[in-house]
Amino acid sequence: MGYGFKLKVWGNYACFTRPEMKVERVSYDVITPSAARGILESIYWKPAIAWKIDRIHVLNEIKFENLRRNEIGNKISQRSIENSMKSGTPIFQISNEDRQQRASLILKDVAYVIEAHFEMTDNEGERDSKEKHYAIAKRRMEKGQCYHRPYLGCREFPAQFEFIEHEIPIGYYSDKTVDLGWMLYDIDFKDNMKAIFYRARIEKGIIEVPDESEVKR
Repeated sequence: MGYGFKLKVWGNYACFTRPEMKVERVSYDVITPSAARGILESIYWKPAIAWKIDRIHVLNEIKFENLRRNEIGNKISQRSIENSMKSGTPIFQISNEDRQQRASLILKDVAYVIEAHFEMTDNEGERDSKEKHYAIAKRRMEKGQCYHRPYLGCREFPAQFEFIEHEIPIGYYSDKTVDLGWMLYDIDFKDNMKAIFYRARIEKGIIEVPDESEVKR
């Protein structure tokens, strides 16, 4: 029995933000491996498994769109929420000073097929098995079930998803090669939130995602 998955994800808009852009949001050309993993974890996640992205198929032509987004400059602390719940008073009124309008360069009309598998972790219990987790994850993908709505980089850009049982659709870059340069691979939370990068390249519509041990740190 194979334990690989093929999941098609798509949406009207996406923004996989470049970490070097501090003020304005500028998206990478395609989905990052960490964003792809986040989509899978929103569908099925357990401490006993860890999702690994094998390759990404880029189905649609890469298109960008400029827009301006309204954002709030401050975050609400947990203590403020708790005090508000106890007292029954509003936390605060949002003022014009808190509102920020930022320019964003985002992707539009995106579609990918994520090929991935999972590996068992040190949290594997006696009742855990690859067969069990494979069956549950596959069923959830087929039924469109998720713990929370998967999104394409930002929560305001929801993702649709579909389990692919057979052949993967032919994409726009099926006969093309595109060097995407250095892209974010993941964030190492154990090493002071250090960003990990890899060299992404579309070869005949497919981005081969290396193992974590092979990427630049």
